[in-house]
Amino acid sequence: MSEESIPQKSESEDCPTEDSFGFGDDLELNQFDGLPFSSRYYKLLKERKSLSVWRVRCEFEDALANNQMVIVSGAAKTGRSTQIPQWCAEFCLSAQYQHGMVVCTQTSGQQAVGLALRVADEMDVNIGHEVGYTIPLETCCSSDTILRYCTDNMLLREMMSDPFLESYGVIVIDQAHERTVGTDVLLGLLKDVLVQRPDLRVVVLTVSPMEDKLLSHFGDMPSIRLEVSFAADVVHSTGGSKDYFYSALRLVLEIHRTKEDGDVIVFFASSEEVDCAYRILKKEGSRQGGELGRVVPVILCPPEGGSPSVLTEEPNSKRSRKIFLATPREEDMWWPAESVSFVVDTGVQKKMVYNPRIRASSEVLGPISRCQVQLRRQLSGAAGKCFCLYPEDGQLPSENCPQILEANITPTVLFLKRMEIAGLRQCDFMDRPGPEGLMQALEELDYLAALDDDGNLSEIGIIMSEIPLDPQLAKALLASCEFDCVSEMLTIAAMLSGYEEIGRSF
Repeated sequence: MSEESIPQKSESEDCPTEDSFGFGDDLELNQFDGLPFSSRYYKLLKERKSLSVWRVRCEFEDALANNQMVIVSGAAKTGRSTQIPQWCAEFCLSAQYQHGMVVCTQTSGQQAVGLALRVADEMDVNIGHEVGYTIPLETCCSSDTILRYCTDNMLLREMMSDPFLESYGVIVIDQAHERTVGTDVLLGLLKDVLVQRPDLRVVVLTVSPMEDKLLSHFGDMPSIRLEVSFAADVVHSTGGSKDYFYSALRLVLEIHRTKEDGDVIVFFASSEEVDCAYRILKKEGSRQGGELGRVVPVILCPPEGGSPSVLTEEPNSKRSRKIFLATPREEDMWWPAESVSFVVDTGVQKKMVYNPRIRASSEVLGPISRCQVQLRRQLSGAAGKCFCLYPEDGQLPSENCPQILEANITPTVLFLKRMEIAGLRQCDFMDRPGPEGLMQALEELDYLAALDDDGNLSEIGIIMSEIPLDPQLAKALLASCEFDCVSEMLTIAAMLSGYEEIGRSF
């Protein structure tokens, strides 16, 4: 989109201006595509203004204009993930895109797509044009894109060719409290990029418990907190969590029998438990009926990437009750949660933890963090209830454990070695990986011939870094060319890379 084709905005969205394109005195033009706003835009604008994030709009815009980095803390239901990127796009427009466009990272591809679709609707523009998204194996963008949602790993791969991200004027890091490897590496590298690019703006979206850690790492900067004005009625269990799965299912059916209005969301420990619960509730739901109504289980984030519209569809029967089934880390995802009145929190999660001594990962069942507990309670609203299947005085960690401390960091070390070639010399981690894991990663890269005698990337190491696979699989693919078994190796690599999705399909 050329700069000359973009009409300049002289006033805020709240103050329509008189256009000069012959459409009439009472029509306001969209500042991004130059067309008159539709009636749906004004309907959505009214909904947007009811979000708590709108109360700090002026404060945020002032902080963005006068500072390189801004922190905004609050749950996803405050509207931070949809509104903040739009205001950043207006900031870039006011500068005539001299420093670049806006990119907003997410921890999952489905979340990136859902947000892009919603924001394009709110901005009254076409998806794939002014607003787009980039996820693994799919890109929906054009040369006109001014706001792009993507996964954190996709933005990292983009840094391999554009280490200082010079095509962007504002970078929004959403869900920083999830502490994924990609997000932590991005935050570490951006600290150096900000020194090289004084014109760049970075906005970090997180939750309140993470705010102090970010401030201590990045130093003094504006911090805007989005407060939640209600507290749910919380009921704790006095028993243990050994039989949490069936206890949660029994509690769901008991809630349904009370005939109280509102849907239910249940947090299980893993995606396998979500699938099992879906089958059980589907069977039990068919037995319900009459005065009680049906139970309609809905997987919040299906593995095949179902449409977010399933969350807003009304059941066939007015007396039906939706039971949303969620996994850990989905309590802060953007989705329409207004119908939820009951939250069932099992308080546990399953995750893969890597052991560098045996060079293998194992599944570990452990408690969720207090940060996750607070987010889940907020989903039930002011008049709802949150049922916690664990004692009130239970020992819970204060925040999510950084995944970089529990994962195999060999792919991360390979990427950082590549970034050294690109000109970024260091990554200032908030939580630095342990020396044992780092040494094991360097030994493995050396064994794969990805490093030369000086510890720098070799030619084959540079090629391996371009392949979005685990270094061992990348090296196997390259070696398959020599042994004339590329097709077979590609099949094996695809199965090993998508083993979770393949396992869930059976």
